[in-house]
Amino acid sequence: MRVGKASDTDVEQVGSMREGKLDQKHLLFGEDGTPNNYDLNMGLTGGGGWRTPRHRHNFDQIRYVIQGELPYTETDVLKQGWVGYFPESVHYGPQERAEGLRTMVLQCGGASGQGYLSVAQREATNAELAKTGEFKKGMYHYTDADGAPQVVDGSLAIFEHAMGGKLEFAPPRYTDVIAMDPEAYDWLKGDAGVWEKWLGRFTERDLRIGFVRLEPGAVYQAGQFPSIEILFQIDGKVSAGGAEYGPETGYEFLANEGPVPVEAVEPTEFLRMVLHTF
Repeated sequence: MRVGKASDTDVEQVGSMREGKLDQKHLLFGEDGTPNNYDLNMGLTGGGGWRTPRHRHNFDQIRYVIQGELPYTETDVLKQGWVGYFPESVHYGPQERAEGLRTMVLQCGGASGQGYLSVAQREATNAELAKTGEFKKGMYHYTDADGAPQVVDGSLAIFEHAMGGKLEFAPPRYTDVIAMDPEAYDWLKGDAGVWEKWLGRFTERDLRIGFVRLEPGAVYQAGQFPSIEILFQIDGKVSAGGAEYGPETGYEFLANEGPVPVEAVEPTEFLRMVLHTF
């Protein structure tokens, strides 16, 4: 088990690739170079908002809205408390995020197995590209070898420069972002004092998204999936591994690491995500 607490994590401002101000706290990272590499973070939109053009990625994203509303097109939003699955290769945006929006985001390798380029790798590449071009409003502007001006999506430019080749997107498995309202789902009783709510299972590699709710004294036996299990603690207090943890804590359990007991000291709810099985 690995744990990352927001209260112990420094704030980092997202780089200049996009337009606006977005502060992040990175709670947990996966392992670079693996298909299930990931980044679990919390974001806060700053003064002036945050904007991105319509774009897509070669990795998956799961977003949970803690406070505010998250736009993912010009007309569609994830409401407070909603969860969105942003599959690899699927376009979304443009986004116009308002100041004060708070989200939890899990970015992770998609079912195609292309993995996820870590924050450290992206920021280093960002700095290199800034020497030969300019990021403006989410796009990278540069002059090619023939002296012709070129404009490409900033995320695409960074990936191709870092990997040293052209990015080939996997065929999209879905046609759009999948927006989910957890209040429309029922809680199902599991072990004593443990309640579960699965929102969905996706792709042939079985990405799973749901919630776990614990009554005081109840024990959730984590880490019993064939892939990495990530928990994000929404509220309450639990005891795990000899320590107590409160809201806005992230937990990683490796494939078949469990059972690892997580005991509720008071009523507690988690967002639960199980990464693709490779």
